[in-house]
Amino acid sequence: MVGFGTAIAYGAVTVVNAIATGKGAALGVNLWTKAKVRLTGDKGVVNGKILSDPNEDITLIKESVLTVLKYFHVENEFGAEVETESNIPIAKGLKSSSVASNALVLATIGALRKKVDDFTVLDFSVDASIKAKTTITGAFDDASASFFGDITVTDNLKRKILKKFTIKEDLTVLFHIPAEKSYTFKSNVDRMRLIAPQIKVVFREALSGNYWTALTMNGILYATALGYNQKLAIDALEAGAIASGLSGKGPATAAIVYEDQIDKILDAWHTYDGEIIQGKVNHEKARIMRVE
Repeated sequence: MVGFGTAIAYGAVTVVNAIATGKGAALGVNLWTKAKVRLTGDKGVVNGKILSDPNEDITLIKESVLTVLKYFHVENEFGAEVETESNIPIAKGLKSSSVASNALVLATIGALRKKVDDFTVLDFSVDASIKAKTTITGAFDDASASFFGDITVTDNLKRKILKKFTIKEDLTVLFHIPAEKSYTFKSNVDRMRLIAPQIKVVFREALSGNYWTALTMNGILYATALGYNQKLAIDALEAGAIASGLSGKGPATAAIVYEDQIDKILDAWHTYDGEIIQGKVNHEKARIMRVE
């Protein structure tokens, strides 16, 4: 058997960053990563290409595929040739690693013609991200929001979804993305954990359904701890955003907006250097698209 699988997973944005406390929340966004996995007879060897960012490290590709192969005890039968492509910039706080891992895991499962439940997929994804050192807490919040869409509020350490909120409004998500990258393994964890008492308060807001307030408060706290300029978020709020704040550990800033406010926020942000990406709140599940 030489199998082939293609899968897609969707983006996410931080509502509450879990690094300080181990508990977090995230919102699904319709940015995407697609993964193609072709099994080979080169036992245990995984070769990969990131088509949208060819110079990036491929450790996550290898760990995601090998995690699945090892689970099914076929790492001594198969290797894989892998390609990913994405419209999510890497190392900007836009959950690129969690999204990629979800897509890679699903594509590998498809290539093997196997079936597992959704939470096993998430376990594979989180395990691979930890092995690849792209996450500090396992990023179960990001992985679950990427996989299921809408908002998930989670205990990352227990890998448990505590609450899920479906967003009924038609909302746009804007991202301002500076040129610099911010890799998780270089993050100042001690500094972020200084704000744990305040983040616990923010987390309770998210858990009780005040997720837009939580997103803004979380962004202010983490931006302060990490030394980012908060003016982008404040300018977005002034221009009519429902919520705005740092996503992940930065450097991207996100804003949640109604369609009629988009132009005002774009005008406010165009005075800053960097790229602006536009998406929508995502309600779709990650999925296997094709198998051969």
